[in-house]
Amino acid sequence: MTSTGEEHRAAGYGPWWWARWRSAVLDGSLALVSALECAAEGIPFARDAGVPVAVGVVFGLLAGSVLLIRRRWPIAVVLVAIAITPAQMGFLMGIVGLYTLASCELPRRIIAALAGMSLFGTMIVTFVRVRQDMARGDLTLGDWFVPFAAVTTSLGLTAPPLLLGLYVGARRRLMESLRERADSLERELQLLAERAEERAEWARNEERTRIAREMHDVVAHRVSLMVVHAAALQAVARKDPEKAVKNAALVGDMGRQALTELREMLGVLRSGEERPPVPTPRQASSSGAPGAPAASPVSAVPLVAVGAAAAAAASRAVEGEGPSLSELEELVGQSAAAGMVVNLSVEGEARSYAAEVEQTAFRVVQEALTNVHKHAAGAKTHVRLAHRVSEIAMQVENEPPPEPASASAAGLPSGGNGLLGMRERVTALGGVFVSGPTDAGGFRVSAVIPAVS
Repeated sequence: MTSTGEEHRAAGYGPWWWARWRSAVLDGSLALVSALECAAEGIPFARDAGVPVAVGVVFGLLAGSVLLIRRRWPIAVVLVAIAITPAQMGFLMGIVGLYTLASCELPRRIIAALAGMSLFGTMIVTFVRVRQDMARGDLTLGDWFVPFAAVTTSLGLTAPPLLLGLYVGARRRLMESLRERADSLERELQLLAERAEERAEWARNEERTRIAREMHDVVAHRVSLMVVHAAALQAVARKDPEKAVKNAALVGDMGRQALTELREMLGVLRSGEERPPVPTPRQASSSGAPGAPAASPVSAVPLVAVGAAAAAAASRAVEGEGPSLSELEELVGQSAAAGMVVNLSVEGEARSYAAEVEQTAFRVVQEALTNVHKHAAGAKTHVRLAHRVSEIAMQVENEPPPEPASASAAGLPSGGNGLLGMRERVTALGGVFVSGPTDAGGFRVSAVIPAVS
């Protein structure tokens, strides 16, 4: 693993202004060497200046120890080095000070000004010293050697530490920039991971809600009709055997339809399994006696990944499987066969719509009729379907039930999710859903869905 900028900054634990102990030890060692150098150079300086040697040594120790604060105040170190240049002291301090100054994050004009002062100071002192040596006869070279020695010495003591400091400073800033970018990328990746987890959780919740809504729509209507027919069968079993046989056949047919739709729903949740074709309710009823149980039971299967289920459901919708508006008359006929007085009226020219639109419209009418069976058994119901230019509208309205206690007598429980499921289906397609009691004491469910061909 690479260390980020925050970890790098958090690792500072040195004394005073040092980030690390090793930095403090390095600066202390350099300051000690510089102090010894200046103390040694203070001896000839004291003799030339006519002061006691001890004064020159102490002065050199104090001046050389200034290198200890080079990281904190690099400008002060360079100024002290320039100030003691005429005494030919502090060569190490001048070199290290220029390097530290150039590597710091200071304005370039300040670095250039101090470097120029050090360059010219060293050049003048060297020029004067070499000329004095030639005047005393210590050097017998030509006059050209004086400026050459001055320029060469000043450049040699100024340019290398300055260039090296600029390079190290630029590299340090680059590394800090890379660390900051790494920190930023790490935070962004963490944020993306959190958002991906939230989206995955949201997708799982949406998938569970969709599956629960589909299961509710599939089971509630069929089972409600089966319960109504079973109650009628119990009432007329001894009085009217023919009607009892007819009701038993209807119960069996509706049970097979519910079983078939449950098989289709569970099949959506399978990932890549080849399944044999499931017979339609009519095929199942024609192949056996009325009321016979289904040939093969439905086994429970675990839920697969959300993406696979969603993709399978989408492909199922595109292929046109599932209920459609063409089955609306059959749906109303089933409710009428259960004893409900229901009228169906269609306005406008019938045409085909997108599979999800037709399925949603069918499920809205189906769930509304199921609610009538549950809460207003025996009430007269009106189902209206309107084909408009850019939308399809449906309305299911029931009159007050003749006997308010009939709903509870039927023994049909209510989970309270029917209206919520209808609203979710309609709003998911950009439609409008309204439901509520009527002034006459009944109940009305209305929905308008944009038409998508």
